[in-house]
Amino acid sequence: MLTGNYPAIHLSIGQGDADYTAVHWRPLHNDFFDNSGGDDALVRAGPMYTNAMQAYFIDKATAEAHGITALEQLKAPAIKALFDTDGDGKANLTGCNPGWGCEKVVEHHLDAYELRDHVNNDKGEYFALMADTIERYKAGEPILYTTWAPNWIMGTLQEGKDVVWLNAPFSSLPGDQSTDTEWDDGRNPGFGSNDNYILVNKGFADANPKAMAFMNGLQIPVADLSVMMTRMNNGENSPEQLEQIAKDWIADHQSDWDALIARAQSQKWEPEFGANCA
Repeated sequence: MLTGNYPAIHLSIGQGDADYTAVHWRPLHNDFFDNSGGDDALVRAGPMYTNAMQAYFIDKATAEAHGITALEQLKAPAIKALFDTDGDGKANLTGCNPGWGCEKVVEHHLDAYELRDHVNNDKGEYFALMADTIERYKAGEPILYTTWAPNWIMGTLQEGKDVVWLNAPFSSLPGDQSTDTEWDDGRNPGFGSNDNYILVNKGFADANPKAMAFMNGLQIPVADLSVMMTRMNNGENSPEQLEQIAKDWIADHQSDWDALIARAQSQKWEPEFGANCA
């Protein structure tokens, strides 16, 4: 198993140093795809799940106490002071790891929304930074962060109960991500909806049609993935426990799973798998 930042993982798969990764967001990772060989070296299988969202969140108590609903309000001195954890006069945003696709979006937003003079994008090991953010929340302190679903954080800091997300002033994404990020109800998280694919080395894909049939047919609901990730974060992280988490999910979708395995063994794939559990 290869671990690393997403650009390096994409390059490794394109070069044949790794066979596949289960995390490839489209369109967020389009640049990584193109820079790692594109269609000549890589194959997208799936999607494994669809309509993954990301946004900027603050704790609900602070939002309600100060009437905060939008990113632009972070320009106000009294508002950004609420989230200033290092005393430099700017709000501190818990952001993504350097090199991640979401880090590029956040950096783009700081300029597009004219927030760079008002917000610090705190970058590092994201989940370590979020552990500190969650501890501040438990201590009753205001928090400002970005996260996405599926993710265990969405189960720990629940939208509408613990936190709310802030509206972006308009749609603006880096590179070729020209997606309109506004939702049908008028809200705008600032991040585009993404579909997650299994990214596969082309040589591996050509040599393993049964594996590709399986990967193309595997569909897991975002909510199910968040539950699994929450279990892992809560301590079920040994190899045996991880296997049990997978077995539990399979048991909940046994008939669809059996049909997928049968189709993979016959090297065929029909897109209706998962229609009852997506």
